[in-house]
Amino acid sequence: MSREQQAVARARKAFETGRSRPLEYRIIQLKNLQRLFIERQKEISDAVKKDLNKSEVGTQLYETLGLEGEISLAIRKLREWAAPRPVEKNLLTLSDTVYIQPEPLGVVLIIGAWNYPWAVTVQPLIGAIAAGNAAVVKPSEVCVHTAKVMEDLLPLYIDKELYPVVTGGVPETQELLRQRFDHIFYTGNSTVGKVIMEAAAKNLTPLTLELGGKSPCYIDKNCDISIACRRITWGKYTNCGQTCIAPDYILCDPSIQDRVIEEVKKSIKDFYTEKPKTCPDYGRIINQRHFKRIMALVGDSAVAAGGDGDESDCFIAPTVLRDVKPDAKVMQEEIFGPLLPILPVSGLDEAIKFINKREKPLVLYVFSADEKVINRMRDETSSGGFLANDCLVHFSVSSLPFGGVGNSGMGCYHGKFSFDQLSHLRGCLIKKLKMEGVNNMRYPPHTPKKLGCARFFILKTFDLGWVGRMLLLALMAVVAAFVLQVRETQAKSKKMLLFLFVCLFVSFHVFS
Repeated sequence: MSREQQAVARARKAFETGRSRPLEYRIIQLKNLQRLFIERQKEISDAVKKDLNKSEVGTQLYETLGLEGEISLAIRKLREWAAPRPVEKNLLTLSDTVYIQPEPLGVVLIIGAWNYPWAVTVQPLIGAIAAGNAAVVKPSEVCVHTAKVMEDLLPLYIDKELYPVVTGGVPETQELLRQRFDHIFYTGNSTVGKVIMEAAAKNLTPLTLELGGKSPCYIDKNCDISIACRRITWGKYTNCGQTCIAPDYILCDPSIQDRVIEEVKKSIKDFYTEKPKTCPDYGRIINQRHFKRIMALVGDSAVAAGGDGDESDCFIAPTVLRDVKPDAKVMQEEIFGPLLPILPVSGLDEAIKFINKREKPLVLYVFSADEKVINRMRDETSSGGFLANDCLVHFSVSSLPFGGVGNSGMGCYHGKFSFDQLSHLRGCLIKKLKMEGVNNMRYPPHTPKKLGCARFFILKTFDLGWVGRMLLLALMAVVAAFVLQVRETQAKSKKMLLFLFVCLFVSFHVFS
């Protein structure tokens, strides 16, 4: 039995003991995970520094701070999320208990990415733990140092049988994908996403794919270009452009292209000084293979700023490309690096057409002071997320679902969405073995009269309005008074009592 098979088998055996199901146990695990980020921040930051040249402050800001917030939210809200969820009932089920009961899926496989190795690997793990699952964690082998630290530290803080860490490269991942899981959560690119989806199909395993794509950024010529470019510069060059939701390219009117370039150059200087290579807040490309890939994208476009690199240091300067053609190399794939192409378009209509001709992006950005422009861009396009007048920040809002659509992914997570994504929302209906007469309409022999009754109970809806509700409240008061009178006179009529009970019951449910 391979190491990967053993890890999955242990996780399933641990899950089958039932110890991950009690809410108290889940909360303990989440608190332990939270403690890891408090006690081992130095080791975490040192590893990320070696992999991506992120500073310690940058690692906390973009990696672990959000995780601490997600854990705190899950601990605080877990009992609410895991509680039975009442649903609306029809007339046929008024006397029944009808609700949704979240339950664990089982054993989840989490395959992380290298660009934000802690954030995109541990965030779904938080959801898996909160939902009561076991989870096999596979960090990206591209971040060698971070993967090692994750392998060493996670078992010290959380249940190592329920949440094993499996390291390795493509062969180890392929071996994991041969195993049966109850859900697969993958963050990465669409090419690998298709491979994972094919593997999942063999066991009909549901999955969440958090992919990427070329996220457009439209700048309206009438907006505050200085502020827009400052925010775009931050969104683009954070983590050296290696962010799945970074603005991939700019669409703008030709008349403002020079101004946009100058404002972006100014912001680059403000953020990373005149020499970004020596700036502690400017990262590096993950490895030389990606360095060569990104530099090759510059070839057929005009460089307006930057453009230089150092392969030995995996450094590529913050780069702006002007007058880029739609068929340029840099427009054929997700850049995932510090290149910012600018494509001139005649206006909003052309921008919308350009976006809609391409695959649906993970996020779409628009900068405008005109609400009509923002609304048209939102309503006439499709993307995983939509932001007006800022970049990246939607990722930090736990009350928003984060995920793609079409080629940019499927499923979503963050906050309660993580819990729901990694739970089975089980529909439950509890009847009592009473009031059998109500069921006669469904039993053979089937007659037109029974069909009429069924039609009334299934299709009939009521819209009482404000006046109707007040009348219903008055009716409830009258019925209640009558019931009291019946009790005082010790009336024995079971039919009358049943009728009164039904009236009260129906009135209460319709009124509420």
